[in-house]
Amino acid sequence: MPTKPLIELPLLAAIWGASFIFMKIGSPEFGPILFMAMRTLVASLFLIPLLFITKNQSVLSGYWGKIFIVGSLNTAIPFVLFGWATLTLSAGNTAVLNGTTPMFGALVAYFWLKDTLSMSAILGVCIGFLGVYFLMFDKISNENTHVILPTLAIMLAALCYGISANYTKMYLGGISPLALAAGSQISATVLLLPASMFFLPETIPSSSAIFSVITLGIICTGVAYILFFRLIAALGPTKAISVTYLIPVFGIVWGIIFLNETISYWTVFGATLILLGVALTTGVIKLKSSKALAN
Repeated sequence: MPTKPLIELPLLAAIWGASFIFMKIGSPEFGPILFMAMRTLVASLFLIPLLFITKNQSVLSGYWGKIFIVGSLNTAIPFVLFGWATLTLSAGNTAVLNGTTPMFGALVAYFWLKDTLSMSAILGVCIGFLGVYFLMFDKISNENTHVILPTLAIMLAALCYGISANYTKMYLGGISPLALAAGSQISATVLLLPASMFFLPETIPSSSAIFSVITLGIICTGVAYILFFRLIAALGPTKAISVTYLIPVFGIVWGIIFLNETISYWTVFGATLILLGVALTTGVIKLKSSKALAN
């Protein structure tokens, strides 16, 4: 692997892993909807000038309807679900649950796009969902049933990402990634900002919450997209998506360092199963004589 991608890949994982920290800090004060509306607004204001600098603004013409769908499924809906879930779940657990996204992408591709699904992938899906159970086992076993709905919310967000990825593949494959990123953030802002006016906080958020939403919008969204696009150009989409395996690690580490979160044996065991499941589902790990299942 060339030197720059070798540095940028873990850097991107570290940035995206940190996003769960900022959500944990800012979402309680702003409220999930307003916080994510501000995140997409900041990201849009950061990405729009880049569109004009790179002369990609005209690429969006004629695609706004489809981009609005992507903005809803890939940004607005999952962002709000993540923001709400972090009110209850730790940043580390949220990051790990987010790692199930490639599994949902494979399942959506199988049922919708009629892609084949190998026996390795089927086993990976089963192991991955088993990992979700063990990840939350100690909390559920302690009768903390309030974690169930936030966990399902993250899974729904991951499903939205899976649907959006396949929708993009079908209908928006020829559009510049930067244009698509900016367009989706703008669409999400148009959707979330008016709705957020009905959920304004009773008190002005603290400086740390304001700093969180600005950092989340610029660094964890705008800069992260640029790094991701560079990795796609340098390594191709398959290798670039391997960043998924590092995000949960950084999410857990940042949670321990900055939020004093604790990590249990169940967390480690569940996270390991999820990562193994994702590796099998995406083909990073393949079983010998694995047959494909066609839909």
